[in-house]
Amino acid sequence: MSEDLFHKRDEGDPLSNLRESFSIPEGVVYLNGNSLGPLQNKVKQRLKEVIDLEWGEDLITSWNKHGWMDLPEKVGEKIAPIIGASRGQVVCCDSISINLFKLLASAMQLRPSRTKILSQLDNFPTDLYVAAGLGQILGKSRCTLELRSPKDLVAAMNEEVAVLMLSHVNFRDGSVHDVADLTRIAHEKDILVLWDLAHSAGVLSITVDEWDVDFAVGCGYKYLNGGPGAPSFLYVNKRLHDQFLQPLVGWMGHEKPFQFEQEFVPARGIRQFISGTPHILSLVALDSALEIFQDLDIGSLQEKASALSGYFLELVLKESDLDEFQLVSPTDPLKRGAQLSFSHPSAYAISRAWIEEGVIADFRAPNILRVGFSPMILSIKDIDLAVKKLIAVMQSRSFMEEKFQEKQNVT
Repeated sequence: MSEDLFHKRDEGDPLSNLRESFSIPEGVVYLNGNSLGPLQNKVKQRLKEVIDLEWGEDLITSWNKHGWMDLPEKVGEKIAPIIGASRGQVVCCDSISINLFKLLASAMQLRPSRTKILSQLDNFPTDLYVAAGLGQILGKSRCTLELRSPKDLVAAMNEEVAVLMLSHVNFRDGSVHDVADLTRIAHEKDILVLWDLAHSAGVLSITVDEWDVDFAVGCGYKYLNGGPGAPSFLYVNKRLHDQFLQPLVGWMGHEKPFQFEQEFVPARGIRQFISGTPHILSLVALDSALEIFQDLDIGSLQEKASALSGYFLELVLKESDLDEFQLVSPTDPLKRGAQLSFSHPSAYAISRAWIEEGVIADFRAPNILRVGFSPMILSIKDIDLAVKKLIAVMQSRSFMEEKFQEKQNVT
């Protein structure tokens, strides 16, 4: 596509008005919404309202008066259509790590004669840590983690595998798995499937019900824009709700939590997956942030993200000053998420120097410059400016300055 056509797309962009809903600092091009989504103005107002009125004045009565108790399920129901789930299958609580533990342990219960969790070598570390930790608890004779390259996953699906655990979009290179196909193949071998939707929920078209997914987890603070540390969500296919008891039972997952009974009786349906007291301020922020999705077609977000990344890649590939970067993401936009990843020996320092120029992207070890494309806030003009700033960094070699070499605690 020519640059003129890209710029015409900017002029006719039906999503361009969404940017006004966000608090983006002037002069900043934000290419890191794949790691932390930006703040919506209404979320800031909503949090102030909750702090000043609901917590500040109504105090503990707000659990009833303002429906705090119902927030995990209320927010889950707002997320459900974003991932193609029908009602009663999504709840918002805890972190991805905790929810992975709940679901992996549950999957192992459902396949008691099988001992393996199958995943890919470059899955996100927390997914692998949790799976390995579960193996330590249950013992190697009951649970082991087996890792394979993406091309070898199908061949590794055998009668020993209880659950296939994969990320829809790879965090490092942005490559996308075919969820429908892999889920179908796994089910043919009586293997349960758990999908991590952290890098796809809110920006890629997802239909977990149609794909007959068993379990899924996802992130509230990336493309859903729920704020730093926003709760995770989990999905459990309704056909499985009554077949097992999740291991991290807590009083909020009890059928009657305020009866304070000694014996645990699970709540019916998805509520049993809530363990402890809901994180109200975080849930309120996410609840407010999700309202912007109510009238949006996720397909239009995916289409725009693809156009933005495609334009960025076109500019990079034609600039001789950027020849040092090696693309590690798939070139086919249908086979990558809303990000591009490039390898470079000085990727970290370059990301720091780029930030100083007003362009915020991020770094992933060992040598990846990762660029995210949040379609609600970005335009073709933003991409033009970002690439120009990157060219300036490379031409000036400013990234060689000592201040950009020392790694910060969070990279």
